[in-house]
Amino acid sequence: MAAACSRTLCKVGWSILESPPVRRPGIVSSYLLGNVSTLGSRRAFGTSGTGYRSKLLSSLQTGRAGGGGRVLGCAVLVGAGLGLYHTVKFRLQQHLAEEETNVSGGGLKLVLYQYKTCPFCSKVRAFLDYHGLPYEIVEVNPVMRKEIKWSDYRKVPILMVDGEVQLNDSTVIISSLRTHLMNKERSMAEILQCYPAMKSVNDRGKEVTEYNNKYWVMLTEAESLELYPDKGIQKEEIKWRTWTDEWLVHLISPNVYRTTGEAMASFDYIVREGKFSPMEGFFAKYVGAAAMYIIAKRLKSRHNLQDDVREDLYKAVNDWVAAIGKKRKFMGGDQPNLADLAVFGVLRVMEGLEAFDDMMKNSKVKPWYRRMESASLNHEGRT
Repeated sequence: MAAACSRTLCKVGWSILESPPVRRPGIVSSYLLGNVSTLGSRRAFGTSGTGYRSKLLSSLQTGRAGGGGRVLGCAVLVGAGLGLYHTVKFRLQQHLAEEETNVSGGGLKLVLYQYKTCPFCSKVRAFLDYHGLPYEIVEVNPVMRKEIKWSDYRKVPILMVDGEVQLNDSTVIISSLRTHLMNKERSMAEILQCYPAMKSVNDRGKEVTEYNNKYWVMLTEAESLELYPDKGIQKEEIKWRTWTDEWLVHLISPNVYRTTGEAMASFDYIVREGKFSPMEGFFAKYVGAAAMYIIAKRLKSRHNLQDDVREDLYKAVNDWVAAIGKKRKFMGGDQPNLADLAVFGVLRVMEGLEAFDDMMKNSKVKPWYRRMESASLNHEGRT
């Protein structure tokens, strides 16, 4: 639309400059009136009625002197030129933005099925956000789960890639995507074959699904040297990603449901951020809070936590900070690695709750956490 207006103004300007003085008013009037029918009301000029339009056309018709006409013609040409300049500039910026999105997203269409307050889903979002990967979120109703009724796998997160490839398990999702970012020529279906699912029965008699190699990014020797230039970096990353899944994540529920008051506050947050019907939200807030308070006590016993579970949380994040050391900003060095993103994603689900505030106040994790927050918000992994 802007380009069309600019071309029209160019024609008007050249017509004014090239035509005899006595003909100029008619030409100007015909172009402007033609644009009225094509582009709409003269209110685009900021007027509120036809009086202003009549005065404008009358003033144009009285400009019979050749010099005045040429000044008007030059003014119209300058305006048209500026219009074309801004149109080209806008198109270029739009093209660059689309190109950047395609590059950063690796050309993948990603749809994440999640519960917002789930630490495993938060891990995946932390990875996607940090790397600037565009993705769509489908919030799943935790009661009916009708949003994933099409899937045999009934847990979240689930990541659909290009509407065809289904990735399950937060760690598999992250490892698969990191592999793809290192080598975009490998398809996600091909990469997924590196993480075969294995079913087994755990010590409580429940069937569980595990994924082989899930903590490994599948790289060639050259790619491995690029991503892990120093000896021991990959081993350290795998160690702390495993620690996050097998220890840190189990500290969240006992801490956010530590007391009845905290359980109520936690479920108020869950209902507010989740996808519940009014009736489901009511029962989740009151019945769910009471149930999770009891379950949290059982988890405390199962994982041999201290009487004050906050102490286990403080120790865990302090152990993490100590492992990073004083010479590194992140475990990945100057930039976060997959262990940084996993720990950040899990801890982030407590934001706004008493457990989070206590952790930030009574442990050494705050400086690292704020650096991670900034890196995620600014998509620093996109480059």
